Amino acid sequence: MLKPDYPVRTSRLALRPFIADDLDALYEFHRLPEVTRYLYHEPRNRAEVSVLLEGKMASSVLTADGKALCLAAELAATGWLVGDCTLFWLSRAHQQGEIGFIFHPAFQGRGLATEAAAALLRLGFEGLGLHRIIGRCDGRNRGSARVMEHNGMRREAHLVENEFVKGEWTDELIYAILRREWESSSQPG
Repeated sequence: MLKPDYPVRTSRLALRPFIADDLDALYEFHRLPEVTRYLYHEPRNRAEVSVLLEGKMASSVLTADGKALCLAAELAATGWLVGDCTLFWLSRAHQQGEIGFIFHPAFQGRGLATEAAAALLRLGFEGLGLHRIIGRCDGRNRGSARVMEHNGMRREAHLVENEFVKGEWTDELIYAILRREWESSSQPG
């Protein structure tokens, strides 16, 4: 089980559980076509985001494998909600997890997703004792790939046209990092 000591802080972010008051800010970026371009779903309307938010609010503690920890990423300096982060507990037996992140386009390209992903890796390795954490993205999504690479994750696979998404065949990139790799890359110096 993992119940983080909230908020989980990075140098510029505070990761915390979602609350009902996050609806407007979450809708602000989940409705944008540029945010969902490489995701399985289309832009969401307000009612869809409201349902999504209910599930996220119920996912602030990881109680079992097969579940997800959903965290709002807000700017520590302002309290603005700028990202939506997830740590999936894939398997207790195999000590596997997966990270995911979505950030408002106005806040992309600043290293915020990289900070959030680093915090998710720390939660997975230190909080859950995971052995291996993966991340997946559409092969065209260079931004997400860079976030994973900046966190020491290696590209393990490039699956060519493996999924039919939004009317077209798409490639998928799979990144991963082992606990020992993360520990050695997280040491100062």
